[in-house]
Amino acid sequence: MNSMGPGSTLVIGAGLSGLATAHALTERGLPVTVLEARDRVADPWRQRHPALRLNIHRKFASLPGQAAPKSDGTYLKRDTVVAHLERYAARLDAPIHFGITVTAVERIGTGWRVTTNASEYEAENLVIATGRESIPDMPDWPGHDAFAGEVLHVADLGDVSRFDGKRVLVVGAGNSGTDALNHLARHKPAEVMVSVRYGPAVVPKSIFGYPIHGLARVFAALPNAVLDPAFRLTERLFLGDLRRFGLTSHPDGGSTRLLRDGVTFAIDDGFVAALKAGRFSIVPRVERFSDDTVVLANGSVCHPDVVIAATGYRTGLEPLLGHLGVLDENGRPHHPLGERDPEMPGLWFTGFKPIYTGFFDAAGIAASRIATGVAADARRVARLETSDMREGHVAHQRPARADASTT
Repeated sequence: MNSMGPGSTLVIGAGLSGLATAHALTERGLPVTVLEARDRVADPWRQRHPALRLNIHRKFASLPGQAAPKSDGTYLKRDTVVAHLERYAARLDAPIHFGITVTAVERIGTGWRVTTNASEYEAENLVIATGRESIPDMPDWPGHDAFAGEVLHVADLGDVSRFDGKRVLVVGAGNSGTDALNHLARHKPAEVMVSVRYGPAVVPKSIFGYPIHGLARVFAALPNAVLDPAFRLTERLFLGDLRRFGLTSHPDGGSTRLLRDGVTFAIDDGFVAALKAGRFSIVPRVERFSDDTVVLANGSVCHPDVVIAATGYRTGLEPLLGHLGVLDENGRPHHPLGERDPEMPGLWFTGFKPIYTGFFDAAGIAASRIATGVAADARRVARLETSDMREGHVAHQRPARADASTT
């Protein structure tokens, strides 16, 4: 049993959100321990395709206490992000226990007990920082197990040059799907088909040479009623009428979907040009698989060599936290960005809500909220304990009153 004492915090997850929170807590002199299931920091980033760059501006890629590197220009490369996180973890004045898989979480008194594959931990506060993209969400398409081609999730994309000369079907054109399509546009697949139910809200990577994400703080300050039509107009002006090429749009606007549903924008960096040039084509949603065939919703078929499912992710939190009533129907926390949950004191979440300025900035916002809340709770407990001690001391010193009936 690892008991951490007053004001203590366990952080589950050593990604950027967990590390930022641990940093904020140590800056306030609060005891914190980080548990990480993998054997090293930034492992999910190392598994992303090597040509990846962040689609957030460098000025929003800093972590609390550590500025983003400037070596890559506006958008950080994958390996730069890995080094950024490694350096941050190495500077953290708190222990990180690697290879620790959490198997159970339970409320005990005013604190929390976490059971792992190694031992049990107890703390007054528990921070869940495993992220909204913890588990790739692969649809269970009928017949896909017998499909002769390759079926993979976009999380396992790897080097897209291996798809040169192949017929590729990308299912989904959201942020991750469009990222894959942007990279495919720079290579030479024989054919690329894009299966969509609703088209994404697409924005250009830059406008007149200025990175559109550089305006993220402006976007964050405006209401959806302004942003939804503004983004539709931006798409039309700078990318054209994509409906002519089969790419429809969701009835709700991009800003609404981001802030309400967590569906991020699709950032064009070659995908739209390939679509207009006829290199890519839009097809209906996938119904089922059969041998070397994919059957689409309108009854038509295609014969891809590779199917890339850009179908989102799940948090995977239900087995651990489902009994606490802190998750919505999609397994996402009701209080995703470091907000206090009045029904579940001492339980905090970070890394589960996308915002305009991006996930690095969101990590800093949540970290500050959590550390401020934990510090306030610790001070309140200390005041109560001091008050109890004083009252006990006074009671001990006061002489017993003589019984009024005795003479």
